[in-house]
Amino acid sequence: MPLPSNFRTRATQGHSPRGGPLRLAPLLAALLLAGCASTGPMQSRVQAVQPSQLGLGTRAINPAEFPKEDWWTQFNDPELNRLIAQALADNPSLQEAQARMRQAQAAVGVAQSTLEPSLNAAVNSTRQRFSANDIYPPPLGGGIYTENQALLQGSYTFDFFGRNKDQLQAAIGQARAAQAQAQAARVLLAANVAGGYVGLARLDAQHAVLQRTLAQRQHIERLVGDRVRAGLETTLQQRQAQAEIPQIRLQLEQNAQAQAQARHALAALLGQGPEATAKLKPNLQTLPLPALPQSLPAELIGRRADVVAARWQAQAALAGVKAARAAFYPNISLTAFAGFTALGFSQFLAAGSRAYGVGPALTLPIFEGGKLRANLRGQAAAADAAIAQYNATVVNAVREVADAVSNRRSLQQQLAQQHDALELAQDAERLAQQRYKAGLNNYLSVLTTENAVLQLQQIGTNLKAQALVDDLALIRALGGGYATSELPALPGAPADAVPTAASLQTPTTPAQPGTPGAAARP
Repeated sequence: MPLPSNFRTRATQGHSPRGGPLRLAPLLAALLLAGCASTGPMQSRVQAVQPSQLGLGTRAINPAEFPKEDWWTQFNDPELNRLIAQALADNPSLQEAQARMRQAQAAVGVAQSTLEPSLNAAVNSTRQRFSANDIYPPPLGGGIYTENQALLQGSYTFDFFGRNKDQLQAAIGQARAAQAQAQAARVLLAANVAGGYVGLARLDAQHAVLQRTLAQRQHIERLVGDRVRAGLETTLQQRQAQAEIPQIRLQLEQNAQAQAQARHALAALLGQGPEATAKLKPNLQTLPLPALPQSLPAELIGRRADVVAARWQAQAALAGVKAARAAFYPNISLTAFAGFTALGFSQFLAAGSRAYGVGPALTLPIFEGGKLRANLRGQAAAADAAIAQYNATVVNAVREVADAVSNRRSLQQQLAQQHDALELAQDAERLAQQRYKAGLNNYLSVLTTENAVLQLQQIGTNLKAQALVDDLALIRALGGGYATSELPALPGAPADAVPTAASLQTPTTPAQPGTPGAAARP
């Protein structure tokens, strides 16, 4: 391979007037100024929202109290602990998120390499005919020779204007976002496994109540039949009692179908086949309702992995704006080589065949047809979109917390009402039993009161399961125990915009809508 043309020089004494380089200096300066022309103001049009601006409570609690990273252990269910551990190890979607995280981390290494010098080895042998009218006079010119080279080639780009550093910061932001997204996938997976487990426990508890209801309806049907034969009831009442039995059997069949689907869905979350959960028998009654904090500080919203990921993605987009601005400035690099080059092999490694050289290179964008400015505008718009996406994520997070809290409070009231109603129904059943034993009522009245108890037990089963589901939604809405100590600053929201327990005592004044953000640096 021939040497690079910028390293091949010939004596040109007498061909260039003295002071020629100095005469070119004004032209080079003009070109430099043209390439570095002002790109105009690029202020962020979107301001980042702070969770504390959205009305979330500001009374601080210990961040380690709720929710903990292994929050599912508070249910004191070894089977649930085992299922979540298996899902975290084998779930394909989580493995995909973790692979994307590693991919983003590798991209950081690629961006980091642009700040370091490069060194390569090149060995080649070229058989060629040299032109008789080129720089080589006869007898070389017009002859056919073998040119051999063994060189070490190095280069280094001076990042005077920070373009490579900004691209590195963008890659770091994407890597941090991917890391947070992997954690968000982990929290979501654990919540889905726990939700599937609660759903299966709910169906199993409903099945038990339906079995008792079927037995009770069959007993009623037999008693009504006896009363019809005794002339105490009509055939209409008998048919009504008989019609309730297939209805309960239909509900039992629907329950069995729902249980099968719930088991299959849970097995899929575990990354296993349908048979993996075939023998699973969760008990709804043994799953406690976790204690919830009395107040929810805005800090907990900032601990959500999806909020952290959106914030890092916005930071990466802002770094992309800086890199796009730096593209208007010159790119200066230094290249060098050293090794051996010779015609033929006889003197290839001789001292006289040594070759070396060093030279700078400057690339200056002068006319790109508006590409650089369009790219800068596009990067600025992408940054605004990323900040808007962060704002949407925060707003949605606050909404999810508010929904979960209001649902939980409503269910607490409903559970209290159901408990009172069940106690009264059970008292009525006991009184009916006593009156039946005393000969004051027939057994049909006992079964009627028992029916009310069964209905309230079914309602209680549904309410407790829903309360557990809402608790899981609140745990997930509050970040599922994820925590990070490092957050980037965004326009309108500095790095510490998500309040900590200390800053909640003296909240900062929120940024006003429309306040211009800091312009991207050149």
